[in-house]
Amino acid sequence: MDKTQQRRIILASTSPRRKELIASLHLAFEVIPSHADEDTPPEWTPEQTVQELAMRKALAVYRGLEGREQDAVIVGSDTVVVLDGDILGKPVDEADAERMLSRLQGRVHRVFTGVACIDASNGQSMVQYRQTDVTMKELSEATIRAYVQTGEPSDKAGSYAIQGIGASLVERVEGCYFNVVGLPLSLLSDMLDGFGVHVLPRT
Repeated sequence: MDKTQQRRIILASTSPRRKELIASLHLAFEVIPSHADEDTPPEWTPEQTVQELAMRKALAVYRGLEGREQDAVIVGSDTVVVLDGDILGKPVDEADAERMLSRLQGRVHRVFTGVACIDASNGQSMVQYRQTDVTMKELSEATIRAYVQTGEPSDKAGSYAIQGIGASLVERVEGCYFNVVGLPLSLLSDMLDGFGVHVLPRT
């Protein structure tokens, strides 16, 4: 097998969802937390925000390698939920989660995920993003409260998990489903091709 196809992936994230998604591609990988600064100016667009944060996460891990030669590709990712131009992050408490879901219910919102790749051997980098439109069902206060009490929304952007119980709240997805989970696999595989990592053999 060609050496470039043996390169491992370093996932700059502790998200169990991203870990599961990248594992589904059957690529050798390890996880290194990024601890990157995630503060961004309020005037930034969602596209700017997710791409910048994805790159910050990947860069933090790259710099942490302290110049050691690594035959690996570092992958950073960031996801935001956007409604009426507002970026909805992770809820601070249950009341905040209920507030977000009350805004989202019965409406279409957009999910943006940025993906950054850095070649650990030479610092070459690439960053892109994907967008998906999600329509949420109309929900009663009782349904929203019951979902929040499951604890699932606590660490999720927009206060819901489409891959969990939150799937019951969603009416329609237009675009990449995996983008909503937190890592658009089709986009990632295309980007990895540029670094000599191929999910499937190329003819």
